[in-house]
Amino acid sequence: MNMIMRRVMGQLINRGVNFGFDQASKIGKGKRGTGEQPDVSPEEDARRNRAAREQGKQSRQMLKTMRRLGRF
Repeated sequence: MNMIMRRVMGQLINRGVNFGFDQASKIGKGKRGTGEQPDVSPEEDARRNRAAREQGKQSRQMLKTMRRLGRF
């Protein structure tokens, strides 16, 4: 029973961490005030979005690696 609970809790925690990273990567998207950066072209915006997604993937992969190393 303890083994099952530990596994389920681990999965829930991992999902929570991934969700947190996704939400953190969304900060600053959408709203641009007057003091923010000037409007950028759609190509530049798309490039930045791709870079942000790639960075999110890399950070999730790093988290997985750190979790695996933490077991030893």
